[in-house]
Amino acid sequence: MRRSGIIAAAALAVFSALLLSGWGGPAVLQLVSNLGSLLFGGAALGCTAAAARSSSGPQRRAWVALAAGLAGWVAGDVIWAWYELVLRETEAPFPSVADVGYLLFPVAACVALMTFPVGYTRQSRLRLSLDGILVAGSLFVLAWALGLGEVFSTSVESVSTFVVSLAYPLSDLVLLTTALLVLATAQPAQRASIGLLTAGLVCMGVSDSAFVYLVAEQDYVSGHPIDIGYAAGLTLMALAALRRVPNHQGKVVASLSAAALWFPYLLLPIAIGVGLVASVEEANDLPTFVALAIVIAAVLVRQFLVLADNRRLLETMAAQALHDPLTGLANRTLLRERLSAAMAADRAGDRSLAVLCIDLDDFKLVNDSLGHAAGDALLVEAGARIRGCVRGTDTVARLGGDEFAVLLEDAPDLPIEVAHRIRQAFDAPFVLEGQPWVVLPSVGVATTAHAATADVILRNADLAMYAAKRDRGAGVATYAPDMALIERDETDFARLRGNAGPASSPVLFDELRRALEAGDLGVVYQPKFACPSGEVVGVETLVRWSHPRLGPLPPEVFLAVARTNGLMGALTEFVVTRAAVDAAQWRNCGRELGIAVNLFAPKLTDPDFSKRVLAILHAYEIPPSWLTIETTGEIVLEHRARAVAVLRSWREHDVRIAIDGFGDRHSALSSLPHLEVDELKLDHTLIAAMSSNAGAQVVVTSAIDLAHALGMCCVAKGVEDAITARLLSDLGCDVIQGNHCSAPVLAAEVLDVAPLDLTAKPVSRDS
Repeated sequence: MRRSGIIAAAALAVFSALLLSGWGGPAVLQLVSNLGSLLFGGAALGCTAAAARSSSGPQRRAWVALAAGLAGWVAGDVIWAWYELVLRETEAPFPSVADVGYLLFPVAACVALMTFPVGYTRQSRLRLSLDGILVAGSLFVLAWALGLGEVFSTSVESVSTFVVSLAYPLSDLVLLTTALLVLATAQPAQRASIGLLTAGLVCMGVSDSAFVYLVAEQDYVSGHPIDIGYAAGLTLMALAALRRVPNHQGKVVASLSAAALWFPYLLLPIAIGVGLVASVEEANDLPTFVALAIVIAAVLVRQFLVLADNRRLLETMAAQALHDPLTGLANRTLLRERLSAAMAADRAGDRSLAVLCIDLDDFKLVNDSLGHAAGDALLVEAGARIRGCVRGTDTVARLGGDEFAVLLEDAPDLPIEVAHRIRQAFDAPFVLEGQPWVVLPSVGVATTAHAATADVILRNADLAMYAAKRDRGAGVATYAPDMALIERDETDFARLRGNAGPASSPVLFDELRRALEAGDLGVVYQPKFACPSGEVVGVETLVRWSHPRLGPLPPEVFLAVARTNGLMGALTEFVVTRAAVDAAQWRNCGRELGIAVNLFAPKLTDPDFSKRVLAILHAYEIPPSWLTIETTGEIVLEHRARAVAVLRSWREHDVRIAIDGFGDRHSALSSLPHLEVDELKLDHTLIAAMSSNAGAQVVVTSAIDLAHALGMCCVAKGVEDAITARLLSDLGCDVIQGNHCSAPVLAAEVLDVAPLDLTAKPVSRDS
């Protein structure tokens, strides 16, 4: 492009120098002008034809249209040169057949401009054409009244000459206006090409206007300096074709600025005023009258287009206000309107009306694991599956998040049958990011039997849905009057402490999710002491939640909710982040302490999760060797091959791995030789029995020896008395922790924890 620009500039400079210098006299100038025009026109035609061949879609059509216009222009130049160079006429006749080719150019150029893919619809292209007519007509009226009319009336000898002479400035005005408006709305990638094209059209338009004036005054001859304007315009158009951009993909919406909207109307009041005055003073001023009539007609059509656009915009806005933008389903507002209308029409109570409230189980797990894009894809597919289970006359709505609703009016099937049909539609797994995911819905059914208003039936369906979510067996429940809101509050929490599982608390899950997002969870640290020195060598990170309504919750309660509902990944990242922040502060105070974090077993085999944890450490400049990941033997039993590979990956980044709870029912003794772990952490139940059970002491001694034999550090947790602490130290245990050593403390208190004295002889319980 740069080399072509230099060559074009050099050729234009030589051409301009020859014409301006007058070198060789009129005959030479005539030859230079004709041959130069053919050269520049042919170059522009060749470049636009090449652009058309290498483009596709709207851009190809645009370049083809411009090439057709330039072909007409070159044909006109050939005819003009034939008259002057072959027939040896002193000047080509005007008008002539050449003018047909010349006047074809602005028409084709207008078509090309409106075809370029800058987001124009058919209506916007028509509006653009009308804007060009408005500006061109207004400028023509002003120019005619200010002297152009007098020049034509005194100089033009025939009607044909008059018509052709007027066609040049009029077509150029329309073309220039169109080019400026297209440039104003062009996308950034297209502005360079369209800008060069517009500049070329300006040069051509100015030269055309000067040509018509000189012809009217009988002062034009080939080789006149205005021919430089034609050459410059053709050169700029050739460069525009060379500067073209790749085809745009998709639909780009063009938006007009305020200036572009007002621009066509700026000269209109002045033109109408001047035209009316001229019409009164000169009753037979036909050109002014015709131009004003065309302008007024364009204004009227333009206003009709505006009204039509406004109507379409209002319809679109109304549809958007009542539909979900992601799934295209009805939204809560439209559902409530239709439900209220249906209930109002059913005053006799003889119609069958039902509302189904649908919530996707474990949807948060999809978002946490695959990202929000996959979650959105799941919602779209879920909406389509629900839509396929009901009639076209039924209303399917997305209420927000992963919650949907269906309004059934006079359905031939019982609502409970439709609910089970929807549930069955989710048996087939969703394919997300190339992976199969089974996501099942919980469906609540409510009818008008227990509801007098739309709000009540929606609430009842919501309560039934929560009942279905608590009972994950059938996944469908019908509202009954004994379903009260209390089931979603304190009673739900009470069940957590009893036999009901944590998954039966959707409200607690939602509150935990909100607390996690707001950073309202707390973190405490239990110090770990080296044996036999008693120095603090690290801390175990423990998460706490003080519920705003229920008070401090036991970790086993809210951690079970997090595991069941897919929050463990986000919860662990929160804990690691808080621990990294606090470790950085301790380092600033001169203490380098290791941090141990418990990891939900399935997350250990997730390579993406390990990358996120390492990124957190890097962000706070914490060496990975300071972090110890604690997991249970459960992961070894269920995912041995995967566990070995991922554990090795963690250790390659210097992260320490600890097998927690060794000695409980999940212990994987046979797998220890195959695992690359750094610590073996003895379960608190085993430690608690040491001081009173000789057999337990033998097991602990063997476990310590086993850990050392395998090159592992042995850690004992749950140390509750001095006798056990001293005994573990004497047996060679490397690290101990427990309430006797130190209860969990806040981050600000960690550095104040005193070393543990393991040399003093403990007082026996019997003394």
